[in-house]
Amino acid sequence: MKKALLKELRAKLQQKDLDIVQLLNERTQLALEIGKTKDAQGREIYDPSQEDKVYDYLRETNIGPLPEKALKDIFREIISSSRTLQEPTQVAYLGPEASFCYLAAQSHFGRSARYYSQTKVSEVFDEVERGRIAWGVVPVENSLEGSVKTTLDRLISTPLNIRAEIFLRISHCLISLGTHKAAIKRIYSHPQAFAQCQGWLGRNFPHSRLIEVDSTVAAAKHVLKDRKAAAVTSYLAAATYGLKIIAEGIEDSPLNTTRFFVIGRGQGAATGNDKTSVLFATQHVPGALHQALGAFARDKINLTRIESYPMRDKLWKYLFFVDLAGYRDEKKIKKCLTELQGTTTLFKILGSYPRGEEP
Repeated sequence: MKKALLKELRAKLQQKDLDIVQLLNERTQLALEIGKTKDAQGREIYDPSQEDKVYDYLRETNIGPLPEKALKDIFREIISSSRTLQEPTQVAYLGPEASFCYLAAQSHFGRSARYYSQTKVSEVFDEVERGRIAWGVVPVENSLEGSVKTTLDRLISTPLNIRAEIFLRISHCLISLGTHKAAIKRIYSHPQAFAQCQGWLGRNFPHSRLIEVDSTVAAAKHVLKDRKAAAVTSYLAAATYGLKIIAEGIEDSPLNTTRFFVIGRGQGAATGNDKTSVLFATQHVPGALHQALGAFARDKINLTRIESYPMRDKLWKYLFFVDLAGYRDEKKIKKCLTELQGTTTLFKILGSYPRGEEP
């Protein structure tokens, strides 16, 4: 009786699989038609604002039992595959492959995009600014270590816009060729990774030598040539290089998160759940910053981030990077930005983009 029931359920499941394949192909055909229409109108194939609306719609209509995250992961790959059939999505990122920036880029664009590793943040900006690659992904701040200065430097002068943001939970692993902790004499990693895991490393490997290298992926490569070594890196690096995970989740803070920007040309439409990033400078007089930000307080616009940044060519003078809740063309936001521009000596809108999902 049980065997008959199992056979019947499997037959129903197989039929559902066939239905899904048919529906996926029908959806892909519609996506191709949309791509042709966009191309005829001179519009971008990749549109983070529109894709964010798709995810919102799926989240609102999902009644389970499939979890929200699993549903989004599935549709990210469906959208990524459809987008690639319309036009290959090219993405520059701070590499190498298996870096956290690569993980962030893949979590946003999906596996079907084409990824191009760059050794410096400035190179990501260069590739996109010169039109060799359409999109770039760069780290902007870490919840523990603060802002990435090279990214802020380039945002000041770049003609590109912030088109999306990505939050990636940073989880470090200790990996090695073997699994015996006692054999480990040297541990390789990037200085930031060491800083984020210093408590765990101090408790578990107090006598091992810590060796700083250019990236967590470079650390994994060192381990391939050193049987008495381990690396603090990502789980993807372990899988990529065939190394064994000795310990997972070794970061000292469970809240360790890095925020990334997707940079590119153009501007997306409002989604109803957006952020706008601006930078500005004020006169070096008492009350200048208070006056500049007063309009946001009066209109109850939430500032989600504000950071002062020293101007390199002017001693003791600062730029301010500000993120605010809302889209640049909303009536209330536009009014405040116009008022802000009138009280500053330098003003630039860096972009309006869909709010990323924080872990």
